Amino acid sequence: MSNAHDRLLIIDFGSQVTQLIARRLRELNVYCEIHPYQSVTDAFLKDFAPRAIIFSGGPDSVTREGSPRPPAAAYAMGVPILGICYGQQVMMQDLGGRVEGGKITGGGGTAEFGRAYVTPGADRLDLLDGWFDQGREQVWMSHGDHVAEIAPGFRVFGTSPNAPYAIIADTARQFYAVQFHPEVHHTPKGAKLYANFVKIAGFKGDWTMGAYREEAIAKIREQVGDKRVICGLSGGVDSSVAAVLIHEAIGDQLTCVFVDHGMLRQDEAEQVVTMFRDNYNIPLIHADESELFLTALEGVTDPEVKRKTIGRLFIDVFQKYADQVEGAEFLAQGTLYPDVIESVSFTGGPSVTIKSHHNVGGLPEKMGLKLVEPLRELFKDEVRALGRELGLPQAFIGRHPFPGPGLAIRCPGEITREKLAILRQADAVFIDQIRRHGLYDEIWQAFVAILPVKTVGVMGDGRTYDFACALRAVTSVDGMTADYYPFTHDFLGETATRIINEVTGINRVTYDITSKPPGTIEWE
Repeated sequence: MSNAHDRLLIIDFGSQVTQLIARRLRELNVYCEIHPYQSVTDAFLKDFAPRAIIFSGGPDSVTREGSPRPPAAAYAMGVPILGICYGQQVMMQDLGGRVEGGKITGGGGTAEFGRAYVTPGADRLDLLDGWFDQGREQVWMSHGDHVAEIAPGFRVFGTSPNAPYAIIADTARQFYAVQFHPEVHHTPKGAKLYANFVKIAGFKGDWTMGAYREEAIAKIREQVGDKRVICGLSGGVDSSVAAVLIHEAIGDQLTCVFVDHGMLRQDEAEQVVTMFRDNYNIPLIHADESELFLTALEGVTDPEVKRKTIGRLFIDVFQKYADQVEGAEFLAQGTLYPDVIESVSFTGGPSVTIKSHHNVGGLPEKMGLKLVEPLRELFKDEVRALGRELGLPQAFIGRHPFPGPGLAIRCPGEITREKLAILRQADAVFIDQIRRHGLYDEIWQAFVAILPVKTVGVMGDGRTYDFACALRAVTSVDGMTADYYPFTHDFLGETATRIINEVTGINRVTYDITSKPPGTIEWE
C-alpha cells in the first residue's frame, strides 16, 4: 500500500469493467486500489483510511438474500462515496431506498443495456460540472434491476428514458450514485465525472511516475538490504523496466538471467544483451540454451505440449544459471496490477488460473527465494510511463508484447530450425513495413505465423513449392479483446511482395482478419 498518498478505495462487486475505474483514476494521478467486497472489513477500512470510496458494478441482484454488500462502516466514515450501477442499487437498498427486479413492475424503470441518453434535473451538482452543456449526455447502461424508490436525503439530478434515477445524490453526506458506467468509453464524458468526484473529495492528484519511482526505490532498498537479487529478463517491457528500476536501487546486487530458448525474433538476443550489459552495466548472464529447447521440441506438434515443454525447460535452465549467483535471496518479477487483481478474484477464491508465466511456475518456492515485485501496483501503460521516467529507449518502451514461448506458438505444427529461420526473416520484413509506414504505435501487436502447409507458386519460369504465411496485426487496449488492424490493400500488397521476394521459403502471404473473441491473438 502506498501510504504517502491520499488513497481511493474501489470496492469490487464483480463487474467486468472494475479495472477501468482504476485506470480512469490513475489517469487523474489519484492512487487507488481495487479490493473485493469480502475483504473490506471494518478493520481494513480503518487501516486503509480512504479519502473516498467507489462501489463498482456487479452481476448480482441486491434483491437476493445474501447478495454482496459493503460494510456498514463505509457509510459512517464521512468520506465521499460514488456508487455505480450495482453500486447505486446497493447504496439505495442499504440506506432506505428500494430496488426492484428487471421487469417493468410499476416502478417506472426497466432493464437497460447499451447506449442511453441522460437529461439533467433542475438543480446543479458539482459532480456534473462540464456535463449537459449540449443538453443531454450519452452514457452506457448495463443493468437488470432498477431503483424504484430513492433513499431519504437523496435527490434526482439526471434521468434517462428507462432510468428515472440515472443520477442521484445526497449532497449533505457527499454520497453520489449513477445507474450507468462512466468508466467505459461509450460514456464519452465519464472521465470528467471521475475528475469532478476526486476534486470534491479533495485529492491533490500527486500520484505521478516520478513519485512512484522514488517510493519504489526506497521500498526495494528496505526489502532487499545488502542481499542479492536475480531477475529473469525476457526483453519485454515489464521485465526490462523492473530490472532498470531495481538496478537503480541496489546496483550490482542485481544479476539478470536472460534465457535464450532459440525462439526469439531476429537479432533480439543481441539487442537485449547489448542494452543491459553495455548501456546499463547490469550484470547479465546470457543463457543460450537454444539447442536444448529445439532438440526437446523435435516432432512435437500439440500446442499445449509445446508450451509445457518450454515452460518446464525454462524453469530448469533458469534455476541452473541462478544457482551460479552466490548468496541470492530474492527473485524479481515484472508482475503487474492486473495480474494481482486477477489472482484475488471477486468470488473469494483464486481466479480460474493466473497465466502461468506471471509466477514463473512456482519458481520462488522451488528455489527458496523471496519475491521482489516493484511493478505490482501498476497498469501496463503506467509501466511504460515509468520506463520513460527511467530513461529507457522508446524502442524498448513501445515494444509490442511478445509471448513467453516466443516463435514456437507462431509456428503451428512441428518446429524446425528451417521454419524458424524463415519465420524470423518474414517477421522482420513485416515489422519493418509497419515502421516504414508509421503504423507501429497504432498497433497493439503484429507478427507473422508460418503455416504448416506448402503451396504451389511460380517464380521466374520455375515452379515453387514453399510455405504459406499469415500476417497478424491487432488493435487492443489490454489484450483481453482485440480487433484486426485495417491495413490498406496497397500496404498488404506491398508487404506480400517484399516477403515473397526477400524471404526464401515463402511463396504465399495471407492476412488474418479474425477478431478476439472468437479467435485468440496468437495462433496457438
